[in-house]
Amino acid sequence: MILKHKNISINYSVEGEGEAVVLLHGFLENLKMWNDLIPVLCKNHKIISIDLLGHGKTECLGYLHTMEDMADAVHAVLFQLKIGKAKFVGHSMGGYVALALAEKEPQLFNGLCLMNSTFEADDKERRLLRTRAIKMATTNYNNLVRMSFANLFAPESKLRFKQAYDIALQSALQTPVQGYIAAQEGMKRRPNRFEAFKAIKGEKLIITGKKDTLIDPETIAEKISNTSIVQEELSEGHMSHIENKSELTYIIKHFIEK
Repeated sequence: MILKHKNISINYSVEGEGEAVVLLHGFLENLKMWNDLIPVLCKNHKIISIDLLGHGKTECLGYLHTMEDMADAVHAVLFQLKIGKAKFVGHSMGGYVALALAEKEPQLFNGLCLMNSTFEADDKERRLLRTRAIKMATTNYNNLVRMSFANLFAPESKLRFKQAYDIALQSALQTPVQGYIAAQEGMKRRPNRFEAFKAIKGEKLIITGKKDTLIDPETIAEKISNTSIVQEELSEGHMSHIENKSELTYIIKHFIEK
């Protein structure tokens, strides 16, 4: 389905009936990343998945997509569908977008699962890496995406899940250069949203990967101690929907049914 928003097209899909669950993909992904999960979840719930700005079939607004810009696009879809409350699952960048939306529209949230994502802002080193990647995107985009994508998986996963890896990589390579640059700029500028996460009503879950090179499970565990946030740690890397598919499906199904 297509929604017109600020003179661009936002692509989204709706499956099933019941309480609403919103699925937000990560950087270099699109709503197809949820294809294996949706049939399990939509039996008793209305599952809404959205292509974020500059990804999938959703167009770009410019060369900077802040997490707030992306959250506004998500909000526009939910307004169109007359969704007043939902549980949210955000993978990586999708989690940053969900937190930006939670800060603006907390009443929308019945719960939030940050999947291989974090409430923390980028540190100085990470911001520098993003700046370098943005420069490289204009001259050597294909290699940049391949390199960025490979770093998301535990080393052995690239071989163990080769078919799924290759499909996801081809999908990542379809992301336009403008979408890549705009999202990197937006992620680089995002603030720490720990307080916004803690304030969400309903269940707050964070899923981490033991071999994830982007999000450190131990740091997360330390930060969320003495809060109502629950952490689930999986055995592999950043791409839990591929590397830990059955365990992730069980965890998310349990999260939305609570």
